[in-house]
Amino acid sequence: MISNATKRATLRAIHLVLSIPILGYIYGEPSQVQQYAGAARFVFVPVIILSGFWMYSGVFFAILGVAVWLGAYYLSGIGAALVSQVALFIARKTWLVIRARHSK
Repeated sequence: MISNATKRATLRAIHLVLSIPILGYIYGEPSQVQQYAGAARFVFVPVIILSGFWMYSGVFFAILGVAVWLGAYYLSGIGAALVSQVALFIARKTWLVIRARHSK
């Protein structure tokens, strides 16, 4: 079985390495970056979200976060996708508070 430290190091490396193409997309020449816009939107960002949520809150919320991101982006665009992530963070915090109160 993989230790937690190894899992965190692997997830952190994935998170950081896949952030590099996003930086290239943001700061690159618009005429040059259009060729990999789809990969940035539908591969790099979801994997970054997956690894970040996994490190922060576990695999369940990681998968849920990516599904919510892709669904909101596909249906309504980037604004809805960003709001969906904020809503997911709020829902997770609410769930933790309720769970803590019930355990008392």
